Amino acid sequence: MKQLRYVVLDRDGTIIVERHYLSDPNQVELVPGAITGLRQLREMGLGLVILTNQSAVGRGLLDEVRLEVIHKRLCELLENDKVYIDGIYFCPHLPEADCDCRKPKPGFLNLASEELNFDPRSCFVIGDNACDIEMGQCFGATTILVRTGYGDQVATDGIVSPDHVVNNLWDAAQVIKGILLKAETREKNL
Repeated sequence: MKQLRYVVLDRDGTIIVERHYLSDPNQVELVPGAITGLRQLREMGLGLVILTNQSAVGRGLLDEVRLEVIHKRLCELLENDKVYIDGIYFCPHLPEADCDCRKPKPGFLNLASEELNFDPRSCFVIGDNACDIEMGQCFGATTILVRTGYGDQVATDGIVSPDHVVNNLWDAAQVIKGILLKAETREKNL
């Protein structure tokens, strides 16, 4: 049986509008292009998983129960448009905790790939921050920086070199579609 390929997504600034330490589920707002991009990725047969750093928990700005309500709201917004997420993984620790689950470290991508049974080297990592791109590069995954959230500044600063830089998730889906079509064509020609 062929293993399902996954798209590993950042949450804030990538799927939802960046809010400094989001703590109110009523402030969850999808980034333009997110629904159409995510739906297209699903239609391509890809799995979707969210990995997100949430140091607001470690800072005492919200607890894990409130974070769960925020994630429930996000999933409701996506499911209203028939987009389903396979899993959400979050790191609640402060950056100085130096834990293995905080991006760019590989802990949560390793965990997600084990639990959802995918090869992290064959996934697509999409985010708006350097830590997202660096995490994907640790595995040799295809990395895509979106210019939403902090992405425009990250692209301008040039502190990371993602495989692709795009405007939003819809554009990311077009890049992935092209990559998959090339791979399919190559397989047919072998």
